[in-house]
Amino acid sequence: MNSVTFTPAVPTLTYQRVVEQIEQAILSGEIKPGQHLPSERELMVQLSVSRPTVREALRVLQSQGLIASKPGGRGGPVVLPVSPETLGRSFTMAARIASLSLSELVQFRIVLESSACQLASALHTPEQLDQMRDAVQRMEAQVANGSEDFNRADLDFHAAIWDASHNSLLRVCGQAVAGSILNLMNDRMQRSEDSLSAMEGALERDRALFDAIAAGDSAAAGETARSAISAYFAEYLDDEGTRGLQALSG
Repeated sequence: MNSVTFTPAVPTLTYQRVVEQIEQAILSGEIKPGQHLPSERELMVQLSVSRPTVREALRVLQSQGLIASKPGGRGGPVVLPVSPETLGRSFTMAARIASLSLSELVQFRIVLESSACQLASALHTPEQLDQMRDAVQRMEAQVANGSEDFNRADLDFHAAIWDASHNSLLRVCGQAVAGSILNLMNDRMQRSEDSLSAMEGALERDRALFDAIAAGDSAAAGETARSAISAYFAEYLDDEGTRGLQALSG
């Protein structure tokens, strides 16, 4: 007979059971985006729980971006449509809680952004290409003004690429990853012995990426993105992280 070790069962809080039931009703389509939940009093009766329990469950659901309170009118909170912004908040929170390493964040960004650049090279609209061009021009103008404004323009450039990929998941996850390492980007420039050279190097790589996307060259766009991100962070990674970058960038 196999030896199995069990751990003590943890009792589920009542409000968590309420959260689970409402989540299931939303996911199954029983309650659709735009519809109202029952009122607090109705939920108390249907679920046989107290008002504080209902309110705590609603607070959790609201923090998850699933519902929103609507003053006035009839019924309880309204069910929200699932949005990229909601997913982005969840991803950012998960990244912080998991204490992801710089290596993991950079590797994930390479996977996301190289794919987004390849899609953007084929799917961008003239307006989206103009947004990329404008961001590059702002980067050029900000080189002399310091790394923080430069990095903001750089992020705008990559956000325009994610939009041009026409893939909401890539956009949301890419923006969340970029936001998680924004402070590291600023720190890199500020601690660099030659921040001007660092910014000029980043600008040169973004120009090359823009040219590949504008030309519709998906292979060059993907390769340029992988190389650019690897070059940007390589000096801050340990040996294992460096090997990972080499494997992804070829």
